[in-house]
Amino acid sequence: MIDRREFLKTTAVAASAVAVASGSNVFAGETAASHAGIVYTEQQQGQWEGKAGSHAPKITVADGKVSVVTEHPMSEPHFIVRHTVVLADGKVIGGKTFSHTDKPESSFDLPAGYKGKACATSFCNKHDLWVTEFTV
Repeated sequence: MIDRREFLKTTAVAASAVAVASGSNVFAGETAASHAGIVYTEQQQGQWEGKAGSHAPKITVADGKVSVVTEHPMSEPHFIVRHTVVLADGKVIGGKTFSHTDKPESSFDLPAGYKGKACATSFCNKHDLWVTEFTV
């Protein structure tokens, strides 16, 4: 039997793959409109209007690394479960799972010389999957 933490981790990765696999929508700048109710962005907040500031991942790229921060308070009943970074071709370059006692911050190495688009996801146990697209 799979435990809740493993289920949430697997679900977040699968949802990230869905968001990126339909990259023609996410990466074309259509703000995942065709995924309303599944994937949320700053521009497409859907049922979670007003939650982007504390749920959409903030991205910094420097020295071959991408840093992801979600400015979200962490408590046992409500927390960021996972960050994942996915390149435009669907390759997952990293993921980090959090507990309610962690800070939702992560850092991943970019492939040497990578230039192009990518997405970072932030999965909240109450407010679903949030995606921020960025360009390296």
